[in-house]
Amino acid sequence: MIASLSGKVQHKQPDAVILDVGGVGYEVMISSRTYDLLPPVGEEVFLLVRTNVREDAITLYGFGTSEEKKLFFLLNSVSGVGPKLALAILSGISAGELCQAISLKDMARLTALSGVGKKTAQRLCMELGEKVGAFSLHNLEADVSITAPAMVEGFAIQDAVSALVNLGYPRSTAWQALRSIQQQDPEAAAQMKVEELLRLALQAMA
Repeated sequence: MIASLSGKVQHKQPDAVILDVGGVGYEVMISSRTYDLLPPVGEEVFLLVRTNVREDAITLYGFGTSEEKKLFFLLNSVSGVGPKLALAILSGISAGELCQAISLKDMARLTALSGVGKKTAQRLCMELGEKVGAFSLHNLEADVSITAPAMVEGFAIQDAVSALVNLGYPRSTAWQALRSIQQQDPEAAAQMKVEELLRLALQAMA
């Protein structure tokens, strides 16, 4: 099993990165948060990896922090939550917020995440309520393998992603456009309404 990879970023997008490791290109599926932590194409990066083996495919999932990888394992252990949904959840909420939402049984926050319905949110709270208590906010924020500016997120970002997807844009493209807005001014982006985020995102994708 591949547990980690260290190599040059050959290509990257919000849901995947190709790493050149000794001349071999490894495609690694990632969350948009790990994407935010990636260096420019051509530079070296280290990622923790989870290898998922199925009869028809071997898929690599990469993480910029050990805590994100641990949460991926926890999410993946919940009935009905596969690797793709686990990554989607990690893309839409910070590790600290996720643990808090599950601990407090914040159904509104959880169901605002892409792919998470009421039943899935209930299972997350029921099956992970005690387990996420082991994650302290301090450790979640301090244990970072790669550094990057913090992303401040609210419901508007989630709604803007959903709106762009409904307009026919791929989810990864929508996330990339909105992340670029956040990276320019995280505090300002956190205060923007959905309409303003949509306008800026559409301009960025034009």
